[in-house]
Amino acid sequence: MLNSFADLVTYKLLGLAKGSALGEAVHFFIYDTIKIFLLLAVIIFVVSYLRSYITPEKTRKVLSGRFGFLGNILAALFGIITPFCSCSAVPLFIGFVEAGVPLGVTFSYLVSAPMVNEVALVMLLGMFGIKVALIYVASGLVIAIISGIIIGKLKLEHWVEDYVYQIKMGEQAASSQGVTFAQRVEFAKFATKDILKKVWPYVVVAIAIGGFMHGYVPTDFFVKYAGKGQLWAVPFAVLLGIPLYSNAAGVIPIVKVLFEKGVALGTVLAFMMSVTALSLPEMIILRKVLKPKLLATFVGIVGFGILLTGYLFNAIF
Repeated sequence: MLNSFADLVTYKLLGLAKGSALGEAVHFFIYDTIKIFLLLAVIIFVVSYLRSYITPEKTRKVLSGRFGFLGNILAALFGIITPFCSCSAVPLFIGFVEAGVPLGVTFSYLVSAPMVNEVALVMLLGMFGIKVALIYVASGLVIAIISGIIIGKLKLEHWVEDYVYQIKMGEQAASSQGVTFAQRVEFAKFATKDILKKVWPYVVVAIAIGGFMHGYVPTDFFVKYAGKGQLWAVPFAVLLGIPLYSNAAGVIPIVKVLFEKGVALGTVLAFMMSVTALSLPEMIILRKVLKPKLLATFVGIVGFGILLTGYLFNAIF
């Protein structure tokens, strides 16, 4: 149905020629824009409803009582379903430290939250299918868990800014107890509108860029410089992604076109991971609570995990 609608608008109403660069670009933009926003609206509403049972205080309490590998696993899983991003990294970090959450467990959460979330999962499902979506989620979780375990083992608490340990945030009254079904539905509707309001410019711009690349950039260009067998492709993709200010919603449409044009799966996954987990804006925010040595260690460990993931999947697929 969506494809027929895109055909109608592109080739009938706009009169663009099938197979032309402009026609392919416009068709890509119309089809993917409608599909992605429909998927986002439905899935974000469902996830937001489930989120109404989870508060930051509950998250901190659960994680503060879990140590060892289990704590890292739970923290990474919480990163998928909770609504925090790099914007809330500082208060979240302080709250976790105050609640007694181990440093390594905290970092598993901070890696997972921006890298693996419902927006990324929905868009990956819609644009790549379930196989690639599950690969990305599994890779992100493994990187988050292992990164947190390594940082925890290194005992780097003294590399956290001193003032963090002196802050007392106190208990908040927020609770999911006594909330009615109607209130949860309203919360889900509000959250869905709020998230869509924040991500729609990224999605539209990214799909427009993807449409341009789909219609106008020759396949040979990407295969030559970032195709399978190019050893420098993965580190180049990671370095390219770090300075970009975007989120999963903004980068996935571009990633889809890169993949369709012949860029290896591991390379596009590495690019996406670096944008969402190692973006420069997030590092600037985290610098407020981490001393330079700890921040550099965090970037190095996560970056190595992303590189390893990229090369591994390029070798397998």
